[in-house]
Amino acid sequence: MTHVVCQACFACKYTDCVVVCPVECFYEGEQMVYIHPEECIDCEACVPECPVEAIFHEDNVPAGQEGFLELNAELAPQLEVITEKKDPLV
Repeated sequence: MTHVVCQACFACKYTDCVVVCPVECFYEGEQMVYIHPEECIDCEACVPECPVEAIFHEDNVPAGQEGFLELNAELAPQLEVITEKKDPLV
C-alpha cells in the first residue's frame, strides 16, 4: 500500500511532508511533489504535515483524482528525491 500526492499540491508544492518521511520517498517535480509507490512504507507521517491536505492513502483518493495514482508512479522514478523543506510556490 502507498500514499499518493493529489490535486491540491499542484502549483503550491508545500514540502512540509518531505522532512518527516522516514524512507525519503518524495520526489520533486516543477509543479508538485510525488510519492514513489514502491518506496512508501505507508507510515502516514506525511499526511498531517500537508497544509493543503493533498496526501491520501491509495484506497482513499478523492473521486476524480484517481489519475494521480498513475502520475505519482510514473513521475517519481524520473525525478530527484527531495528531503529538505523548500519555499512553496504560493
